[in-house]
Amino acid sequence: MKLSESYLESVKKQFLYYKMLGEKAIDQIEPEQLFVSFNDDTNSIATIIKHISGNMLSRWTDFLTSDGEKEWRNRDSEFENDIQSKEEVLEIWNKGWNCLENTLESLNSEQLSDIIYIRNEGHTVIEAINRQLAHYPYHVGQIVFYAKQLKNSEWNSLSIPKNKSGNYNAEKFAKEKEIKNFTDDELKRLK
Repeated sequence: MKLSESYLESVKKQFLYYKMLGEKAIDQIEPEQLFVSFNDDTNSIATIIKHISGNMLSRWTDFLTSDGEKEWRNRDSEFENDIQSKEEVLEIWNKGWNCLENTLESLNSEQLSDIIYIRNEGHTVIEAINRQLAHYPYHVGQIVFYAKQLKNSEWNSLSIPKNKSGNYNAEKFAKEKEIKNFTDDELKRLK
């Protein structure tokens, strides 16, 4: 497999991993907790999801042919807490992720050095992907942190559980060396 093909496969897995982390965090809280903001300077999980989805729809729609900041996007409205239900939150979440996933599936390795624009700033396709691969996990981390704060009962760890690093490492080092994406095992564990 060429390096560029390997890159595309890797980013697809990493985006999926962060999508699943967000979903597993959301699954652990009560529906009404999606709408809690700790103060006027914070956003609820629902609002963060609305922003992520708005960004995804803008960035990944017509990815190769139009600016990533679409004229129809109203970024400021993404921070208005006007979602009414968990079902609506998940619909918005999935709409954004589906747009991203469909675009990534349509890309080929020859396009990775093409130039696309975000707010009139040129990026190679790789740079644009990397930009979003940093942006979405930042917000997924916020979602996980919020969910852990809001959880009314024991939190089911989404990573290596506290005080279990030794066991985790022993299990990993007991296996033969192999080349694979770190998400291969993590995605299985999260399912």
